[in-house]
Amino acid sequence: MAGGSGERFWPESRLACPKQLLPIVGDKAMLTQTIDRLEGLVPAEDVFVITNAEQRDAVLEVCPELDPAKVIGEPVGRDTAAAVALATILVKRENPHASFAMLPADAVIHDAPGLRSTLEAAFAAAEADPVLATIGITAAFPATGYGYMQQGDKFGDFAGRDVFKVKRFVEKPDLDTAQSYLDSGDYFWNAGMFVWSVASIVAELEKNTPSLWSALQAIDAGLAAGAAIDPLLAAHYPNLEKISVDYAIIEKAANVVMLESGFDWDDVGEWPAIARHYPADEAGNVVRGQAHLQNSSDNIVFSRDEGHLVALLGVKDLIVVETGDATLVCHKDRAQEIKGLVHAIGAKGALQRLM
Repeated sequence: MAGGSGERFWPESRLACPKQLLPIVGDKAMLTQTIDRLEGLVPAEDVFVITNAEQRDAVLEVCPELDPAKVIGEPVGRDTAAAVALATILVKRENPHASFAMLPADAVIHDAPGLRSTLEAAFAAAEADPVLATIGITAAFPATGYGYMQQGDKFGDFAGRDVFKVKRFVEKPDLDTAQSYLDSGDYFWNAGMFVWSVASIVAELEKNTPSLWSALQAIDAGLAAGAAIDPLLAAHYPNLEKISVDYAIIEKAANVVMLESGFDWDDVGEWPAIARHYPADEAGNVVRGQAHLQNSSDNIVFSRDEGHLVALLGVKDLIVVETGDATLVCHKDRAQEIKGLVHAIGAKGALQRLM
């Protein structure tokens, strides 16, 4: 799933080339890193990418190993339930008995073998029983920006890993509640990673999202009749309900199981998060690019223009991002407001080119 706009990483991330197509963390685009981690488990020729239509060419540019026919551009964003339903149609057309994973394109995971081992067990569970398997990330701190799942009774052993039932899902908690989840030891972060068989997810789509599934059946029928996918999506996608797969299916289903993550994970949701992945100087500054910091501490400086010097003097806790045509200066505590800033910039017609 690679359709996000990455607004929280503006100005580095733009609508036409958002976070998942950039090396926000690491030396490759985050989508490329996601595909590379699957090597040995899922070959590149079996990877579908669901992005938005404006980003499709950019996806193919950063991931030339992909089959162009399997890079699908949504004409409008309709959240993850629509993406899951579309993926189900596409996989089902290739093999109605297949199982498949739905993975976000922009997570940071350094332990690729650990991810593959966990996914291998999730595939084994999904192929043995009609379950929806998800991965629970071991909580490292009382996060208020993530959803959680509560681990229930043991479901079974698959590929050498314990698999548990999910007792319940909860949305983003306040700090005290998040701390209680962390203390309990049986709550895990919901990373939005899923594995299931075609049959299992079709059954849930039919039951819980009948109108959405009906529209995707019309797309499937058009493909079977030889129509091109883009006009079919243009005809049906704008009318789909905009809803997440968590709300539409996962939180309603009685057959959800979970595996504890055997790997590190970070969704790197906004600029302050990158400080977790780069070394800081003795004053706590994290710098990528050419910069000089004097009497300054705990700042993040991000610049890709090697000919442009960013200099900071006597400041603390700032985010400074320089991209050549735009510069962001923001206090770390206001990072969550960058998305609103981008919308305000877009409202000024003359500045829309900077979105």
